[in-house]
Amino acid sequence: MWINEVNLTNFRNYSNQKIKLQKNINVFFGENAQGKTNIIESIFLGSIGKSFRTKKEKELIKFNEENAVVDISFKKIDREGKIQIKLGEKKQVFLNGIKIKKLSELLGNINTVIFTPEDINILKGGPENRRKFLDIMISQLRPNYIHVLTLYSKTLEQRNNYLKQIKLENKDENLLDIWDEKLVEYGIKIFEYRMEFIKKIQKKILNIHKEITENREEIEIKYFSDANTRQNFINELKSRRKLDIIKGFTTKGVHRDNFVIYINGKEVNVFGSQGQHRTAILSLRLSELKIVYDEIGEYPILLLDDFMSELDSKRRINFLENIKDIQVIITCTDKLTLEKLDYISYNVCEGKIVQEKL
Repeated sequence: MWINEVNLTNFRNYSNQKIKLQKNINVFFGENAQGKTNIIESIFLGSIGKSFRTKKEKELIKFNEENAVVDISFKKIDREGKIQIKLGEKKQVFLNGIKIKKLSELLGNINTVIFTPEDINILKGGPENRRKFLDIMISQLRPNYIHVLTLYSKTLEQRNNYLKQIKLENKDENLLDIWDEKLVEYGIKIFEYRMEFIKKIQKKILNIHKEITENREEIEIKYFSDANTRQNFINELKSRRKLDIIKGFTTKGVHRDNFVIYINGKEVNVFGSQGQHRTAILSLRLSELKIVYDEIGEYPILLLDDFMSELDSKRRINFLENIKDIQVIITCTDKLTLEKLDYISYNVCEGKIVQEKL
């Protein structure tokens, strides 16, 4: 799988920019705030239909413009395709020229795995960061997952609204059974999807981490959920009902799921060093890369946003030499010299991209 070309119109700081990519390594370098991450963001947008940087899609449109367009041409083992995303008053997504009705129809056409400096927050931040990591990975491989997740979120919102009405307007508490039933129905499906992929990560991450740390560290990942069985989820909702009414929101459910990573038996986000956080994230992302390959029979596109700055020159080369047959998009502040590797460099300056001559 690889992207041939990206065309940006009024996207972020790009007025009209065509970017031709090669199958192997593509390096975009330049000073900060010149538009390097915007390239990664446009590709990620074409992959899952959302930005990894903002929930406000108006921020993706160039200042003083009303609309933006991202066009991406890609190739897979069995087909070629084109994705177009139009941003304005409404977001419109086109696959091979046909407007799609549901975001799930976009998912899985371009698979990506992304590394960013903010990845450290997957482990250091709250459980919502870890759920987001799982949700993005699963949705690319199981498009129906995002549909179930949306249904769960809507039901949760309705239940929370009714909890407030019980407290403020003395509504009938027994009617919560309606929302509980639906919450359990969707929640169990979400748990099953997440558990499936946690097990896949568990199979991959142990050996990957041992290799990265030269057998000095052993990594383990554990998943925690209120919905590990249907009956358990029902019991949790019933036992917390009085508390939920007082608080005005649902305190138990898959929206509070979490996974924890341990290194040598210790919880990394509590006891881990900065270096252990970085290697744990690297192991997690490389596990994701291999899981995608196992699922679809080809590697996803690897997006490295300012990731090379986290590694010394020896580790950079070692890392890139060990990810064969993958299209890699790299952004960095300094021009990289990658000996013995097939790559193209592009200089990014004030929203203009110029290919460097080797």
